[in-house]
Amino acid sequence: MSDTLEHLRRKISSATELQSVVRTMKALAAANIGQYEQSVRALSDYYHTVELGLHVCSRYLAPAALLTRKTKQTAVVSAAVVFGSDQGLVGRFNEEVADYAVKTLAALPPGKLQVWAVGERVYSHLMDADLPLMGVFNVPTSVKAITALVGRILVESETLLSQQDATELHLFYNRPAGSIYGPVCQRLLPLDEQWLGTLADQSWPTGNLPEVIGDRAATLRALIREYLFVSLFRACAESLASENSSRLAAMQRADQNIDELLENFHSAFHQLRQSGIDEELFDVISGYEALAKEKSRRGSQ
Repeated sequence: MSDTLEHLRRKISSATELQSVVRTMKALAAANIGQYEQSVRALSDYYHTVELGLHVCSRYLAPAALLTRKTKQTAVVSAAVVFGSDQGLVGRFNEEVADYAVKTLAALPPGKLQVWAVGERVYSHLMDADLPLMGVFNVPTSVKAITALVGRILVESETLLSQQDATELHLFYNRPAGSIYGPVCQRLLPLDEQWLGTLADQSWPTGNLPEVIGDRAATLRALIREYLFVSLFRACAESLASENSSRLAAMQRADQNIDELLENFHSAFHQLRQSGIDEELFDVISGYEALAKEKSRRGSQ
């Protein structure tokens, strides 16, 4: 009996310690979600400024002509960056974005494909799908670290652009959607002509009409680079927010399961303890009755 009670005590103690760890991870995931969502909101004004710059340049130049040089080459080189995670406890976070990327890339026109992965776990899923992987980047652990990652991706993409004649750049990542998330694809290059046309048709927000000073092509290239930077930064931040949302949901389920487990342990412990107390009381009463009978028998003699 004492061994069984001690065994239950150890289980209750272990479950309580595990619940403390789970609740700490819940708090950390919730805090991380906040900082990544805040970084995405902070990019909105800067992204709008870049759009205004592209709006001005699109009046004077044809951006598609600068991004895709016309040659005899018919095959298009498609580059893709897939954002995943380096850590566990995220459910099917990596599987969903990897499966979506594989399916979307398979539907692209024939051509050369080059894929970069952000995160070891999604890298392994893409490798299992036999995609031509060019490398893997570590997942940032904070908002400040996103800038360094985006810089490395831009270096790789610019190297590809300088070497190839016709290039597309696609991003695959999980985007938050309320309390859940879903995989999305964004084509960064070449710039969407319909989107550029929409920018050109928009009215300027002030009464002073803008003007490009200096080399218009160089200005456009600089704005496109900023557009790529903002888009990559936002994609990474949204992926990280989704990752932490998935981890938060997993920790909430774990917390509930531990609560139920602790309730069962405490119930079994109290029942076992009460059973032991009842047995001890029964032994005391039985002994008392036996002594009383013995005393009565001796008195009658």
